[in-house]
Amino acid sequence: MRATLIYGAGDVRVENVPNPTIKEPTDAIVRIVAGCICGSDLWPFASKPATADGARIGHEFVGVVTELGPAVTGLTVGDFVIAPFVASCGHCDFCLEGLQTSCRNGAHWGGTDDGGQGEYARVPQAQGTLVGVPAGFDETLIPSLLSLSDVMSTGYHAAKKAAIVPGQSVTVIGDGAVGLSAVISAKLLGAGRIILMGRHEARTNLGREFGATDVVAQRGTEGIAKVLELTNGDGTHVVLEAVGLKSAIEMAVGVVRDGGVISRVGAPQFSDVPLGFGEFMRNITLTGGVAPARAYIEELLPLVLDGTIDPGRVFDSTIGLDEVPAGYEAMASRQAIKVLIRP
Repeated sequence: MRATLIYGAGDVRVENVPNPTIKEPTDAIVRIVAGCICGSDLWPFASKPATADGARIGHEFVGVVTELGPAVTGLTVGDFVIAPFVASCGHCDFCLEGLQTSCRNGAHWGGTDDGGQGEYARVPQAQGTLVGVPAGFDETLIPSLLSLSDVMSTGYHAAKKAAIVPGQSVTVIGDGAVGLSAVISAKLLGAGRIILMGRHEARTNLGREFGATDVVAQRGTEGIAKVLELTNGDGTHVVLEAVGLKSAIEMAVGVVRDGGVISRVGAPQFSDVPLGFGEFMRNITLTGGVAPARAYIEELLPLVLDGTIDPGRVFDSTIGLDEVPAGYEAMASRQAIKVLIRP
């Protein structure tokens, strides 16, 4: 089969690799119908040291089950399934608590294992990982179903961890796919005002359609000042940070209301969090983290199927597998919000 491998910064290739096979009785094989490029994939694309052997890449996909290990129940060959970006067993204490990203038997996509940017993938812990989609669904919903594997669930995680109360004001930092999904999520939870901080007009226009009431294009101190101006100097009750840079956290601290919540889901690219004595005096809550997408998919899936939400609109480019290297370039240069791959 064909699959995407990354050999180093800027060096992504589509090559022939062995077809996946059942290795454990808890495995499944899935024919990938749609995958995508994630914003977090751009970090190794920008900085990975050159290697002689490529590593598989991609962690978001939907597809059709073609083979099941003998221990897998609850799934059948031919099922259309959503694969969260982390595999999980479904029965350990963390999984039962809804924290599948800490699964004691979990696994990650890519590296020496199959990734989501290929034709097929072996899914470990298939019974606990895969979520079946009811038969007869409208296939135009595939982009939105795919979004549940990561970005929509991640945006929802940000909002849920912030415990948004209806009527609260919310600032979303970042106009990428996760930030736009956070806008959808804040609206779902009843936010009364949603300020989207982003400077790419096509993205912020989509954010307005998703529910943003205001857009702030400025960054840094200018951006903070603008949000404070919009909120009579108070800031917002909640900040959803979907970038991962230290500067984004600094803006979050600057625009959050005293006693407010900062929920961060942007993959962090720094180690020191700027929360000192001044922030301590303001009683700011810091929460968030990597999203246990598996915990949210069954909750969000009906909202996609009935048209309540349409997160698949974050995909503004669709390519074939052979075009994946160009897809990386398009996302890295901000020519695309999020690229969908149809093998």
